[in-house]
Amino acid sequence: MQGLQRNESVTEAVSSAPSTGALRPDPAGQRAALGSPENMDDLGAAPRAPKVIGETGLDILQLEQLALRLANLATAFTTEWLTRRLGLPLKLVNELCWDLRHEKMIETQSELSPFNHRYAITQRGRDTAGRSLETTGYLGPAPVPIAQYVQMLEAQEAFRPAVSQAMAEEALRGMVLSAESAEVATLAAASGRGLFVFGPPGNGKTTLGRALRNLMAGPLWVPHALAVDNSIIRFFDSQMHATLPGMEQDGRVDQRWIRIQRPFIMTGGEMTLQDLDLAYQPSLKCYEAPAHVKANGGVFMIDDFGRQRVDTQQMLNRWIVPLEERVDFLTLLSGQKIRMPFKLLLIIATNLTPSDVADPAFLRRMGYRLRIDNPSVEDYRRIFTRYADSRQIELAPGVLEHILARYQGEQRSLRGCEPRDLIERSLDIIRLRAAPRRLDAAIADTAWRGYFGGLAEPALA
Repeated sequence: MQGLQRNESVTEAVSSAPSTGALRPDPAGQRAALGSPENMDDLGAAPRAPKVIGETGLDILQLEQLALRLANLATAFTTEWLTRRLGLPLKLVNELCWDLRHEKMIETQSELSPFNHRYAITQRGRDTAGRSLETTGYLGPAPVPIAQYVQMLEAQEAFRPAVSQAMAEEALRGMVLSAESAEVATLAAASGRGLFVFGPPGNGKTTLGRALRNLMAGPLWVPHALAVDNSIIRFFDSQMHATLPGMEQDGRVDQRWIRIQRPFIMTGGEMTLQDLDLAYQPSLKCYEAPAHVKANGGVFMIDDFGRQRVDTQQMLNRWIVPLEERVDFLTLLSGQKIRMPFKLLLIIATNLTPSDVADPAFLRRMGYRLRIDNPSVEDYRRIFTRYADSRQIELAPGVLEHILARYQGEQRSLRGCEPRDLIERSLDIIRLRAAPRRLDAAIADTAWRGYFGGLAEPALA
């Protein structure tokens, strides 16, 4: 499996965009701001700061209106203050301020340095900002045109290290999987074709999804927000994206972007079809990107599939085009359709049998299927001892045989998650009793009663 990689081009998605400008190719001058192959240096695939207004890909009127909305928040502000909030270089923000001053939207109060002045917004500027707020209430960093986002995502995927056998072994090291299962999971991540995981609950389907995210090496740059003509879509989400600090002060980097870990975003039974489209925020008069778009460059996992409050066939039909074309279609309030890249690993996990929730046509499009069964007795031993070692708890002689005998006596199926759960409850008991960090039969029995309730269950298939 050396060198497995899927780097499909999204050029078609750019060149075939509708005339609304949703995905128009950037002018040559704009491409200089991206981490393109001919532009590689010690910054790697980091987005380059624009040197002129034109390289932002935004109309100067858009930038001026955003600057006024921000200035309207303060009694007085400086060029540097506005620079930090717009995410643009000081030189460009200085040019914006001079234009706004010329239009009598702001007035100079003092000069702090050649490129840093203290300003106050005028009444004319406040009136203009008020009218702008009627259109959009967005007050974050300057947005990135969707065409630049597509090109940047493509560049990052092209320079992402290919998945190797060594990477797979490291990512899956914490799991007890057969060689065949590990290979199927690795192929799904390397190809990006999608993975349908099924089997009894509690055996590591979610853990597998998190592990496969680690196969997608390297950081990811995402924009704070996207611009589609005059509409703004908020993209970065602190609840879903884990930031990687360290380049905030580098003037060569476009600060409209933020560096994150490749995302792992999971949704479950609460998901609806509406959650898979743009969400308009009436109070802000802008849009929020759906979770699977925020997962671009990483993993999007639908857990507990078949339990959603929507017909499973409708849900499956929603994914057919993205899986086949590697693009998705989202809808603005105006009815305008925009094309969004679908560059992620889609994992669908279910405790139900595949035939109950999916038809063969959809399963073919998923690319790979993997059944994760209950562990064997030997695998259960391995999981238990490995987790005990990781938590630095000593296992008394015979305690594992004692636990396995309780499973057999109560006719319980073994579950891959239960060694962790029993050990963690044992540690709760040890801490409460201030006892040595040692798991014996008495502590195991107390943990068992607390976890299972002492009630026998029939074995599950």
